Amino acid sequence: MTHNPIIVALDVESAEEARTLVERIGPAAGFYKVGMELYAAAGMDFVRELLASGKDVFLDLKFYDIGETVKRAVAQVARTGVRFLTVHSSGAVMRAAVEGRGSSPLKLLAVTVLTSFDQQDLSDLGYSCSPAELVELRVRKAMEAGIDGIVASPVEARSIRSLAGPRAILVTPGVRSPGASKGDQKRVATPEEAIRDGADYLVIGRQITRAADPAAAVRQVLEEVQTVSRV
Repeated sequence: MTHNPIIVALDVESAEEARTLVERIGPAAGFYKVGMELYAAAGMDFVRELLASGKDVFLDLKFYDIGETVKRAVAQVARTGVRFLTVHSSGAVMRAAVEGRGSSPLKLLAVTVLTSFDQQDLSDLGYSCSPAELVELRVRKAMEAGIDGIVASPVEARSIRSLAGPRAILVTPGVRSPGASKGDQKRVATPEEAIRDGADYLVIGRQITRAADPAAAVRQVLEEVQTVSRV
């Protein structure tokens, strides 16, 4: 496998901690997720620092607001060189994001159902459908809106790939090697299973970032998926 599918989740408290992790991982990985915690601590300054060092950035902020606000915020992100940005899978939000992205190379990813959600969580929100049914609905809406890809549990990867087609970008959090802790995730799969079922990228955090040797942890995951054939 020549394509490195790993996106390392920098879910840490400070730019200094994130910077140390990136340095320790070195050339083993070149794609990093900046989510809400690190963004709240270090903002776009650290995102620009990653970009300036030649890293790809997945900005996972799950934009969700009125259309004009989303459009203008996406336009700001598009100017930076960030590679992936997440938005909520509401039709109005996705259409505004596509408009805000314009002709830039920024790829927009729709968030379907969080990997920490199960049937009970959806019931609490008033949904009577299953997680898989809600994911299917949101994937269809995302493709209709012109979104580039999907963020979803690896458990739904195979069905999403069938729905979204071969060109859609499929990013799967909730990926754990055999024996690794699931943490707060509920709908999970192994890296091998996720790639086999159609995932393009695997978002992996604690298994790598809390390892004694983060670079070795990245290489271990790459070894697990290097011979996998996708659906």
